[in-house]
Amino acid sequence: MHQRYLGKTALITGAARGQGRAHAVRLAQEGADVLLVDICETFATTGYDGPTVAELEDTVALVEKEGRRALSYVVDTRDYAALKAAVDDGVAQLGGLDVVVANAGICTGSRFVDISLEQWQETIGTNLTGTFHTLKATVPVLIAQGRGGAIVITSSVAGLRGLPFLADYSASKHALVGLARSVANEVGQHLIRVNTIHPASVPTGMTTPGLFPLVVEDQHTLGPIFMNGLPATHSDPEDIAAAVAWLCSDEARHVTGAAIPLDIGTLMR
Repeated sequence: MHQRYLGKTALITGAARGQGRAHAVRLAQEGADVLLVDICETFATTGYDGPTVAELEDTVALVEKEGRRALSYVVDTRDYAALKAAVDDGVAQLGGLDVVVANAGICTGSRFVDISLEQWQETIGTNLTGTFHTLKATVPVLIAQGRGGAIVITSSVAGLRGLPFLADYSASKHALVGLARSVANEVGQHLIRVNTIHPASVPTGMTTPGLFPLVVEDQHTLGPIFMNGLPATHSDPEDIAAAVAWLCSDEARHVTGAAIPLDIGTLMR
């Protein structure tokens, strides 16, 4: 495997499992030390169990198995002060920061008219505000170091298409594209790149039990929106991690402000 990240450090949010864990392992395999952040609790409005401290520590162990250093922090990205403290501590211990993967997010499935105020606030707070906090805590570090850097934000196909029954999620994921492109314009002069990735279905433990019955109910009009262009039902977290490893490397040094579909072809429908 490539060793594109020797001597580099990466910060990953939502790192306890799923895509976040896959990013941590892949970057460690390529030589990076990692700072791992996750809330490690279940949210009030989601229909699935949240990540645990034990899962976060399992990610640490997987990174260390690759011979790299890992530091873990149980932090809610909606808490800017706590997140900044974790970033500052990790950067001080590992000696710098080169890559930021803002991956933390949640999802629920329901008709728009049934989205509760609490559900809306929790989804927007975690997916959008938490990502803003992640960039606010890390971009000044990258600028001060003076050696550039790469930031990848996990959006979704729902950030490029208005997926039904995911209005709060889709709104948050669309907003991330605007955030990324605005920041990319500001920090490009510092050789810092900012991009979004847009996966389709990825099994990560983040499930939407209320979504499938709604799609089935309206399948004749809305079913095709969820169809893929390739004969696969989902991508594995490792598929997404492979793309992120390229996007954050010097091989993609001229890619910034881009929205990269990793979508099994669903967006071409």
